[in-house]
Amino acid sequence: MRNHFDEQLELLNSELTEMGTLCESAINSATEALFETEEACEAIRKTQDLYEKIARKERDVENLCMKLLLQQQPVARDLRVISSALKMIYDMQRIGDQAWDITEIIRFIKDEDVINRIHIKKMTVAVTKMVTDSIASFVAKDLRLAQAVIAYDDVVDDLFGKVREELVGILTQYPNSGAVCVDLLMVSKYLERIGDHAVNVAGWVVYSLTGFHEP
Repeated sequence: MRNHFDEQLELLNSELTEMGTLCESAINSATEALFETEEACEAIRKTQDLYEKIARKERDVENLCMKLLLQQQPVARDLRVISSALKMIYDMQRIGDQAWDITEIIRFIKDEDVINRIHIKKMTVAVTKMVTDSIASFVAKDLRLAQAVIAYDDVVDDLFGKVREELVGILTQYPNSGAVCVDLLMVSKYLERIGDHAVNVAGWVVYSLTGFHEP
């Protein structure tokens, strides 16, 4: 019985890893539409496809977790792992939502010069790292890595502050750039929120390992 349960837990790890990979791809394809304007339409279509896959994967993982809870007899630590996974998939699904929200804004952004003068690409790299590491920390049961993800949120917050300052400076210098500056500020805000969701995932990893969750 326990061997079968352990196999199901390994399947859970695999499913969460795959969901995390989909989230990373969605972030990358959404921002590819921003930086590679000639490929924007294809990148937007790809992001929509990934968004739908993330939603399906969330349902798959939720069903697996419910089977583990109802058909097995998890001990306290196993119960924490399963309940944490259920919390994590909500945040991962929201990452997919926000990647899609980014593409909805990108459809209207045309000014490449403004895009190249702000730190949005660095924000993209930073939040993708957070998503990757948060899932890796769960699979590897790595408390230090989870805590590092939580601490790394300061980097993303600093980058968001820089983007905001840069856009204010551009808007001051070029008053006609108001529309694109507002759109880019929203893109950077969605990236910041993705970082927040990665922090939530890492927080649930900490809970699964220690039994302590900081609100």
